[in-house]
Amino acid sequence: MRFLCDAMLGGLAKWLRAAGYNAYYASEGTDISDATLTRKALEESRVLLTSDGGFLERKPVRDGSVGFLRVPHLPLEDQLRLVVEHFGLVRRQSRCMECNGELDTVSREVVAGRVPQGVVRDHETFFLCQGCGRVFWHGSHWQRIGDRLERVFG
Repeated sequence: MRFLCDAMLGGLAKWLRAAGYNAYYASEGTDISDATLTRKALEESRVLLTSDGGFLERKPVRDGSVGFLRVPHLPLEDQLRLVVEHFGLVRRQSRCMECNGELDTVSREVVAGRVPQGVVRDHETFFLCQGCGRVFWHGSHWQRIGDRLERVFG
């Protein structure tokens, strides 16, 4: 299942990525018109997530050609829980929360020189984004991310 989050749901897109789902975020600077987003969701077989009820007026949404869920203005964790429960999602390997790229597991030798020496010394496993090339590891922030996902996915 792939998602398209409108400009109001950037935080939700990031957390869907953390949960392992491909979530395109229609951000400022891109064409974020209802027609463009509906067309993109249709062309790429994405479920459209929006807080804007106006999408219900679009024919592909009305006739069910585009999967759709209106996500109300709620705290982020509640929005994520709503999407997870509505679509019966299960937690997967995380994607890059920034660019949506897939993450490859790599050794410390691959990232040496790209991350602080102390991090290389203290960790064995790293994750390299295929999209933007960022390097990730299970640092202290990972526990907080995991805790939030655990509360949502149970």
